[in-house]
Amino acid sequence: MSHLGGTKSIEVDAPIEACWTLAADVASAPEWQAGMKSMTVLDRDAEGRPSLCETTADAKVKDITTKVRFSYQEPTRVAWTQEEGELKRLDGAWDLEDLGGGRTKVTYTLDGDPGRMLGILIRGPVEGKITDLLVNGRPAEFKARVEGA
Repeated sequence: MSHLGGTKSIEVDAPIEACWTLAADVASAPEWQAGMKSMTVLDRDAEGRPSLCETTADAKVKDITTKVRFSYQEPTRVAWTQEEGELKRLDGAWDLEDLGGGRTKVTYTLDGDPGRMLGILIRGPVEGKITDLLVNGRPAEFKARVEGA
């Protein structure tokens, strides 16, 4: 496997401001994202938001630790890219689109290369489970969290 990721969207019954608040609160991710074990803030930007974090996530075959750099384009995008870690490459984003009437379209994108060794471990049925966990389930988790379900 040379690619890890995908894109998934969902409509949320909450205004874009509420969705932005959750997306920008990257340090809370382990509280509501399955498989996310920890998020340690290592540095903050001029506005006090986490800019560099160390994350540990359960990738089914092993825990993966990475250092990711966050960028913010309020109120529509929170993006991240791996600076160091066990993966060869990892980029992702939450994109928010105001649909009006207190509704927001939330799109989660993850794009990564697990590298040769990890790629060998996560082939076959494990690959689908990892994609379900790390991509397909994220928007539903976001929706549940922001809607208070």
